[in-house]
Amino acid sequence: MTLIEQLYWGGAGLIVLWLVAFGLTLAATRNGVVTPGPATQEFGDDPESPAVVSLLGNRWRGVEHAAAATLLDLAARGLVELRQPGDDPARSSVHVTEAGRAAPGLLPHEQRVLERVTARAANGGAPIGAIAFRDDKRAAAWNTALRQEIIAEARLRGLSRSRFAPLLGSALLIGAFVPGALFAVAAVMGEHGVRAAAAVGVAPGAALSFLLAKSLGERATPKGLERAGHWAGLRAWLTAHEDFAQLPPAAVTVWDRYLSYGTALGVTNLTSRLLGFDSGDRRRVWSSYGGTWRPVRIRYPRLRPGFGGSTYRLLHLAAAAAVVAVGCCAFAVLRQPDWVVAVDEGSLRRPGVVLSAVWVGVALLALVVADMFRRWTLFAAFLAMMSGNFAPGSHGWFRDTAVHEGPVPAELAVITVFGAVAVYFLALACLERREPDTVTGEVLRMESRKGRRAARFLALDEGDSDVTTAWALPAASQGIATGAQVRLRVSRGTRTIRSAELVRAASPEGDRAKAAKQDAS
Repeated sequence: MTLIEQLYWGGAGLIVLWLVAFGLTLAATRNGVVTPGPATQEFGDDPESPAVVSLLGNRWRGVEHAAAATLLDLAARGLVELRQPGDDPARSSVHVTEAGRAAPGLLPHEQRVLERVTARAANGGAPIGAIAFRDDKRAAAWNTALRQEIIAEARLRGLSRSRFAPLLGSALLIGAFVPGALFAVAAVMGEHGVRAAAAVGVAPGAALSFLLAKSLGERATPKGLERAGHWAGLRAWLTAHEDFAQLPPAAVTVWDRYLSYGTALGVTNLTSRLLGFDSGDRRRVWSSYGGTWRPVRIRYPRLRPGFGGSTYRLLHLAAAAAVVAVGCCAFAVLRQPDWVVAVDEGSLRRPGVVLSAVWVGVALLALVVADMFRRWTLFAAFLAMMSGNFAPGSHGWFRDTAVHEGPVPAELAVITVFGAVAVYFLALACLERREPDTVTGEVLRMESRKGRRAARFLALDEGDSDVTTAWALPAASQGIATGAQVRLRVSRGTRTIRSAELVRAASPEGDRAKAAKQDAS
């Protein structure tokens, strides 16, 4: 065995050893068994906050419902107030009390939740649905920071610890890249080039590091297991109340802190669903633009032809549709029966071959004109032209089409549809030459679409309707954030934003720098 082979086999052996060590480490650091205590309604002498209880109740895997439980706990302590004016719990509102505005000594995660509520309810209160974020990235960052603060509190109380000790984690991380180093040396010695050496050297370490990163987290301490058993007893006591799971958020005035702990432990279904600190409902957003809170329904025109298209793009699409309509029409009119006479079994003039070749050629030409030609289209064309698709081409539908005078019904339908599409895009291109309209409002949501060049959705509340249709914001545009008030110059035909001017910076969600004026063209 050569030295190069020994290096490759040595690297493979080290990968196996790393996986064995990793598996043993996972087994040695798994959580212990939580022994549920007897059903009880007692919190204990020094109870943990509902957010920390959420961590314990989820077996140290996450803090689901922690933010909602913290909000309910703040309400039970009189720092915020939850009101339900009617029979619909979804119409409940949250208000910050005078005590909440000057609350001292709050834990970091409690302060974070209170600041979020205060920002949304700054003008006398807000619907509970308005607590949700309008921006996915902001919601993820906020919840990540909340989780870190909860874990820090749990560690401070001696209830949680890192799953891997720092020295052990570092050793596993370094060991993950050792096999790759052997592979890289072997590749260089084998004269495979620097790029190949870098690829085989990094790939194993990246894969093993990914496994290691997925396993990082928290695990219980003996005290944590004991306290988790106690809270499991409280969960059993709350579960015994059949109506507890359907209590609305405003029931905190009656159930006090029990409702917050029940939410943390996953007992309350309704309250947990209504009090969301995530990115919220993308189709129904609460807005206070205009002075009063109201839900605004957002429509996303995903299937609207020409949405977000420029004049140049619309002309391309019109030309492509015209190519299909004119090409099919010309072929149908000029087609002669003797073009497709089947001379023998191997003849390229069989009806199926000739008809398919022309139709596929017209389609490929249209894709080229529309600037939509991709490599996969060649593969689709190859499948369409396979001989097995028209083996019976000397008779049947292909034969009847070949001898038919003028377009057949299928061709007539294609000509009509694509002709209408060409006229539609041409009309949109003409409308794009008009002076853009000006609209002013507050940005409710912004969402990306598939494709780097695809325009983003921008939902704007103009203050005069409870329903809005999203506009198309060019993907390269920057400087616009959810919550900002903007003045847009738009083309209504394609619902495209041509330029955007900032009227007022986003508050409270807008924490990114804003440009004074943004050209969206």
